[in-house]
Amino acid sequence: MGAIAAIVAVLALLGACGVPAEDRPRAAAAETGAVTEVLYFARDERLVPVIRRADQVPALDAQLRALLAGPTPTERDDGLTSALPGAFTSAVVELVDGLARVTVGLTAVDTGRSDGRLAYGQIVCTLTARTDVTAVLFLEGGTPLSVPRADGSLSSGPLTAADYAVLINPR
Repeated sequence: MGAIAAIVAVLALLGACGVPAEDRPRAAAAETGAVTEVLYFARDERLVPVIRRADQVPALDAQLRALLAGPTPTERDDGLTSALPGAFTSAVVELVDGLARVTVGLTAVDTGRSDGRLAYGQIVCTLTARTDVTAVLFLEGGTPLSVPRADGSLSSGPLTAADYAVLINPR
C-alpha cells in the first residue's frame, strides 16, 4: 500500500509542475548524435539559436542547405520561421582561411520583404557558430555585396555574429 501511495504522490506532484497542456500533440525531438549543429531561425523579429544533434560535424555547405531548408515541423510548432525564403535564388558557400564566402543570387523581383537584416543575420550567426568560421563575406557575381547589419547600416566587408548581437534572442 505504501508504494501505491508514493506513486500517487509523485504523479500528483508531476501534474502540478506548471507545464501548460498543449492543444495538439507535438513530436518530441530526439536528442541523438555526438555533435551539435547550431542554426539560427527567426521569431518575433529576433534571431533564435536552434541546436540540432548530428552524428558528425556537418560540412559547411550542408549546414547552409539545412538553414535554407528552414525550421522542421516541430520547430515551426515552436513559433520559429525563416527570413530566407524569397531573399535569394541561390546561395553557395566556400571556406577560405576561416572566412566563409557566401555567393548569393538575389531575386530580380522586389518581394516587398523588409527582413533582410534577419535573413543575413541567420546566415552569419549560423556559420560563425562553427569553430572553423571566423567571419562571413557575401558576394554576388564575385563582387562583395553590401548587406544590412542589425542596426540597418550596410557593410560590404566580413561580418560576425557581433554585427547581429542585438537581434539574438536566447532560446
